[in-house]
Amino acid sequence: MIHLTESASDAIRNSMAGAANASVQGIRIKIEAGGCAGFKYMMALARAPESDDAVVEKEGLKIFVEANSVSLLKGTTIDFVTSLEESGFTFDNPNAGSKCSCGKSFN
Repeated sequence: MIHLTESASDAIRNSMAGAANASVQGIRIKIEAGGCAGFKYMMALARAPESDDAVVEKEGLKIFVEANSVSLLKGTTIDFVTSLEESGFTFDNPNAGSKCSCGKSFN
């Protein structure tokens, strides 16, 4: 369903280790309306999945995917990149028709 690169896995582990709330169990990913292309990716540390979330385990990490976002995220690869200009997560989503120039939203 969702694939994580080693860099993304390391970044998530580091975020979880540095979280003020020790009860963080994983990350929650969802798609929301917004951004310059129509939809945007949302990621946050999570204590537990919502009742209807799909739970995926990758690289020893728990990923909670919002039920309404499962079909939009199927086959997506999440990476974490560091460059001179910025660092952050990137999404290679085969379901995206196109994405905005900043890469943070798609349609």
